[in-house]
Amino acid sequence: MAILVLGIGNSLMNDDALGVTAIEQLQARYSFPAGVSVVDGGTLGLDLLPMLEGVKKLLIIDAIDMGAAPGVLFRLQGEEVPRAFASKLSVHQMGVQDLLAVAELQGHVPEELVVWGVQPGSIEMEMRLTPAVAAAMTPLLNGVIRELAGWGVAL
Repeated sequence: MAILVLGIGNSLMNDDALGVTAIEQLQARYSFPAGVSVVDGGTLGLDLLPMLEGVKKLLIIDAIDMGAAPGVLFRLQGEEVPRAFASKLSVHQMGVQDLLAVAELQGHVPEELVVWGVQPGSIEMEMRLTPAVAAAMTPLLNGVIRELAGWGVAL
């Protein structure tokens, strides 16, 4: 079973770095079994399309602007994901929305799609997470680990 954990974001823009920072921490703390890829997708958008080929379960980690207080944790799945990316997400939202749409057109839609994200406090040009989003990192990582365990991944 191919599983892809994909962190999205720009490490130069405060809380937009959430996804890539989470991937760095996951890779530093855990060893992942064969069949599980953990990837810093940065702001690559459609360039990530080849990575979706053969993926059965996709978990995206990203800063999500849902109009909540900074640091609030969100979990979206299935049909909630494209709808949320259509109108509410980060500065690279079109890249992710387009990625999922083209993957669907090419028949590479994962059987299961989950997004874990945190409401950003700032997406200004600065290379650090805001305190509220930094404080949400541990609950976020715990959620991702629980999600993977539910998919049968032992770390």
